[in-house]
Amino acid sequence: MVGVWEFITNVTAASSLLSSGAAPSIGAITPYTLPALPYAYDALEPSISGQIMELHHGKHHQTYITNLNKALEASVAALAQGNLQDHAAQLSAIRFNGGGHINHSLFWRGLAPASSQDASPDTAPRLQAAIASTWGDLDAFKAAFAAELLAIQGSGWGWLIREKGTGLLRIVTLANQEAVVMGDVPVLGVDMWEHAYYLQYLNGKAAYVENIWNVINWKTAEERFVGEREDVFAGLKATISPSV
Repeated sequence: MVGVWEFITNVTAASSLLSSGAAPSIGAITPYTLPALPYAYDALEPSISGQIMELHHGKHHQTYITNLNKALEASVAALAQGNLQDHAAQLSAIRFNGGGHINHSLFWRGLAPASSQDASPDTAPRLQAAIASTWGDLDAFKAAFAAELLAIQGSGWGWLIREKGTGLLRIVTLANQEAVVMGDVPVLGVDMWEHAYYLQYLNGKAAYVENIWNVINWKTAEERFVGEREDVFAGLKATISPSV
């Protein structure tokens, strides 16, 4: 199977083949499917309502997957026909919907019921130590992260990442459905699209940001922090990419 970002990075090679008159070898696209949640829709209440989770996961996330599959299919068909311009026309849709699929798949696994041990920061001792080294303490980090989240204009995501090369922690915000795919490790993320909170919090974004800390999966965050980048996305691939 051809992965989303693997597919995009192969554009240059495919273009070279096309310009030389050779037919590129394109792998079959296996449709992506909606990953099951590791908890019930109402399991994150009262921080995130069951109604929001059902719509967010079953409707919004599914829409990204549906549109991603359509774009990938059209892109592969165009390349198989040597039609570079039609292939290139799909790249924006692949980037947007592929990013939406990646972001949401990481997001779901980054949450846990408040009653779960996984939602305790104590399950992330090494990450907590790194946070304290960078921001002073966990509360200072939460305040800094909240400020970045609330400063997002329009739709987007906030991520705590482990920086490529330095290994240092950094807060980044990304517009729309841009994803952390360029070498850094996504440790934990928060969806700041209105569909993530509006039905419950209306325009009270600050309350949403405050309450989501109750359901952060610190065990998963710790695993991402101490593991390799490939481990984060290998788990994602196993979850969302059916084998052929």
